[in-house]
Amino acid sequence: MGHVNLPPPRRGPPRPWTLLDLVSAAFFASVIVFFVLVFTSLGDPLAAAGRRALARSDPSDPRQRQRILSLLDYPRASRTTAGPVLPTCPADEVDQMPCEDPRRNSQLSREMNFYRERHCPEPGELPLCLVPPPDGYKIPVPWPESLHKIWHDNMPYNKIAERKGHQGWMKEEGPYFIFPGGGTMFPDGAVQYIEKLAQYIPIDSGLLRTALDMGCGVASFGGYLLKENIMTLSFAPRDSHKAQIQFALERGVPAFVAMLGTRRLPFPAFSFDLVHCSRCLIPFTAYNGTYFIEVDRLLRPGGYLVISGPPVQWPKQDKEWADLQALARALCYELIVVDGNTVIWKKPSGASCLPNQNEFGLGLCNDANDPSEAWYFNLKNCINKISIEGGEIAVGYMAKWPERLSKPPARVSFIKNGVDVFEADTRRWNRRVAYYKKSLGIKLGTASIRNVMDMNAFFGGFAAAITSDPVWVMNVIPARKPLTLDVIYDRGLVGLYHDWCEAFSTYPRSYDLIHVTGINSLVKDPLTGKSRCHLVDLMVEMDRILRPEGTAVIRDMPDVIEKVGRIAHAIRWTVKIHDGEKEARGGEKILVATKKLWKLPTVSH
Repeated sequence: MGHVNLPPPRRGPPRPWTLLDLVSAAFFASVIVFFVLVFTSLGDPLAAAGRRALARSDPSDPRQRQRILSLLDYPRASRTTAGPVLPTCPADEVDQMPCEDPRRNSQLSREMNFYRERHCPEPGELPLCLVPPPDGYKIPVPWPESLHKIWHDNMPYNKIAERKGHQGWMKEEGPYFIFPGGGTMFPDGAVQYIEKLAQYIPIDSGLLRTALDMGCGVASFGGYLLKENIMTLSFAPRDSHKAQIQFALERGVPAFVAMLGTRRLPFPAFSFDLVHCSRCLIPFTAYNGTYFIEVDRLLRPGGYLVISGPPVQWPKQDKEWADLQALARALCYELIVVDGNTVIWKKPSGASCLPNQNEFGLGLCNDANDPSEAWYFNLKNCINKISIEGGEIAVGYMAKWPERLSKPPARVSFIKNGVDVFEADTRRWNRRVAYYKKSLGIKLGTASIRNVMDMNAFFGGFAAAITSDPVWVMNVIPARKPLTLDVIYDRGLVGLYHDWCEAFSTYPRSYDLIHVTGINSLVKDPLTGKSRCHLVDLMVEMDRILRPEGTAVIRDMPDVIEKVGRIAHAIRWTVKIHDGEKEARGGEKILVATKKLWKLPTVSH
């Protein structure tokens, strides 16, 4: 074949670069650099430097919040290095309580103690930072020794010991605070006081299981009632005594921060078999008996009300004492005894006998009133009707403890197929807890775990499955989910309503174990499915209330657990992810994390 001779190409002068060429070259170069940094180890030193800068940055800078959320929402594709690490809060935030912050609340109205109730910052308003422990913090004294002594340096506040030591509240002794078990109205000790009450109340019969201690001090009353199998939930406000509830929780006694002011307490109706006030200074007859009416809402029919201290036969309070007796008579409470400065009443077991006319102007609530609605719900000055026929929720009619734990209560019938759902839930949690202990190595049943929280408790099945362990469980019912907390109380367990887009009403370092099923649902609107707050904020709050060396157990779908794992690393937790039990739904995963004990670096001068 012949060859074709082509003329040589003509080379002219090089074409000058245009602006478009420069822009294109810069774009392609930046893409190459991006892929090199993201998908190879060459970017790791830069990422590490960024994490160190983030950890040192000012947590109050709003731009920092967006940087953190962006890094956690859109993680690096490479897994060769860790993600961002959140900065620490300042040292003066060791007892941070976002919704009970005196700096915020002191500006509010004093009327009915409104300023001492919950007042929370808006979602996203708080800086994203980790609350540090105080200097000298140690892993808490284990239960049951903690009932009698705790480490002084874990909450180095001497005010109660100095002011109340002569009444047997607490005293400083070497490296410890010691709790002799006394109180203002029982300086000789809670044990003798409880023995005195037992002369009039069936304390050791199994009839009484749930109790509420109002204005509890350091919760010695509730602590010693535990020996009688009575689960007492104690509350007091954050006040000038400094850390009453913090001391109670460090002792391993069920407690939370609250104030009876303008709103209902966060419990359903007819929750408590016993309500106790020992010099709680609640003005029960004020505002036409509004506070006594709230106690009546919470007290189970046939339950007992004990008030020790003012105004019971108290000097210069004759009118207040007379009004209190008149109010109890108007509600047909049976007077059991007046013994010195202590009065005991029994609430009637049946429907209210409230007459049409009484000096307090009280009447029955209308049918539209839901007595169990109690999240940011203003107090009502009317008597709540009992919606269960035949006194099935009354003390003396319900099963005794511990049988009531496993028997489907009457109020479970308010839910469709409630009995079947209850029994299936009980079986499910028995299997899950056995799996936790055997396969996941969670130290339930050991001295390492005393204070437990279930953030999404439903019927309290998790708590019921661990009642044989030396623990107590705060069962939390999210305020936007079905209000099943009444079933939990009918079982003889305790808990409260809460919205997890807000901070919980407790001090930092309160719980040894925090458990949550369906964590992503806690930040979603149940109607629209849209996020109401950020998962990062929720987990920073979990870190605030979890003790160093404490455990978090989180169950959810794999994609959620992957994100939770990234956030857990950012808040300095060590993490392991496990498959669920064989019966786990939809490939559910379980994240088990441990909070590290870290401390603020020493500042050199």
